[in-house]
Amino acid sequence: MAANVKVSQLQEWGLPGTSTDPIIRAGMKAANSAIAQGVDPGTIEEGIKTLARNPASMKDDPILGPVAEAMLAEHPDGLNWVERPTPAPWTGWGEDQVDAPAIGQMRNACRLPGAIRGAMMPDAHVGYGLPIGGVLAVRDAVVPYAVGVDIACRMRLSILDAPVSGLMDRRDDLRRVLEEQTSFGVGACFKGEARRTHPVMDEDWSVGPVTARMKDKAWSQLGSSGGGNHFVEFGELEVPAPVGIGGVLVPAGTHLALLSHSGSRGSGETVASHYSEMAKALHPEMPRDLIHLAWLDLGSDEGQEYWRSMELMGRYSSANHELIHGRILAALGIAPLTHVENHHNFAWREIVDGAEAIVHRKGATPAAEGILGVVPGSMGDPGFIVRGLGNDASLRSCAHGAGRRMSRGEAFRNIDREEVRRYLSDKGVELLSAGVDEAPMAYKDIETVMASQKDLVDIVATFRPRIVKMAPDEGRQRRR
Repeated sequence: MAANVKVSQLQEWGLPGTSTDPIIRAGMKAANSAIAQGVDPGTIEEGIKTLARNPASMKDDPILGPVAEAMLAEHPDGLNWVERPTPAPWTGWGEDQVDAPAIGQMRNACRLPGAIRGAMMPDAHVGYGLPIGGVLAVRDAVVPYAVGVDIACRMRLSILDAPVSGLMDRRDDLRRVLEEQTSFGVGACFKGEARRTHPVMDEDWSVGPVTARMKDKAWSQLGSSGGGNHFVEFGELEVPAPVGIGGVLVPAGTHLALLSHSGSRGSGETVASHYSEMAKALHPEMPRDLIHLAWLDLGSDEGQEYWRSMELMGRYSSANHELIHGRILAALGIAPLTHVENHHNFAWREIVDGAEAIVHRKGATPAAEGILGVVPGSMGDPGFIVRGLGNDASLRSCAHGAGRRMSRGEAFRNIDREEVRRYLSDKGVELLSAGVDEAPMAYKDIETVMASQKDLVDIVATFRPRIVKMAPDEGRQRRR
């Protein structure tokens, strides 16, 4: 152990709070003073662990008494974990397609004391805390990791005022604008005169210390797509019957369309990490298997700060898509007829069982009755515009995509690039760039996923990718 005890050590031993909180400050002072006087650090550790469980037993301790007093002022009964007496009910779709660890995560989420109900979508797979594809309603609290690391990860599909024959007639132009008007990769950004502008950057970014600090980086990444499973692609949208989208009646037929998937970039990830660590620090009593489900009370300053930051990241993510579509279509001289878009990593205030609740959708699409959303497939398989059926059992949600069946590491080890090339060629898909970890073989079958959720959404249109751009493969394996 280092000569000085660190805040992270005190939190690991069970003291709640951050470096500015009275309990942590008292712990730092007492522990470091005692170690300077020759007290064994192990003795300090054991004393603090006892204090966290039963502060009254340590109030007369010559070393940790002041820490116990600080604890008693805020947590008179100590930090003993009390979970929900019986787990909250949850319903799963396509459970035969979901692996056991993801199901275990869903069950664990329903043990939270504030949990009301849960749901698991057929594309679910393991995430941090709540599985990706998990939905969780809780009372008066927000769980940062149940929102997700990429806050407000989002879909946008624009139906274009151009014939689908443009996929062949202007193929060179479509390739060129995808290469010139997008920026992919973990550090992707626009510099100098290439930097994008949008009213979202005129908003108040001081809603939290993280957003204030990240504003300049967010501005440089505005309109970029990042890495992972994010993409921008042209394709054919098959509309079997006229459908109203965004106030426009889209006629039946096959239309040229542009589809994008990305989120809030580095700023959203930093917000997620900061408040997740804060939540864990505020709940040291949580068992290790639940710690990624640590929450922030919405009545607290921390909870309100995260909520404001999350909502700002939602508007920022929407702006990213607006700029991606706007720049690409302007470069082509094509206007959009209309568009549909939705978040699938977010938390909403909704009514659940007759009362307001916070509904977290982590890799799940809102599917309230009549609401349109986008459920993509993989780079070689179809995606869909869907209309929600408002199924209360799913907390009015549906899948957000095909869902992974291989981890990225497994995909790099097991998928043959030539197999991917043949698959895409057979499907009529031209891939400009992507990692092998995003190959169709790494994903579940989207048709099976859609068949598993017929009681959650109706399909109103089918999108078939034709020219796909994702983060280049080179560098992604190196980072691994």
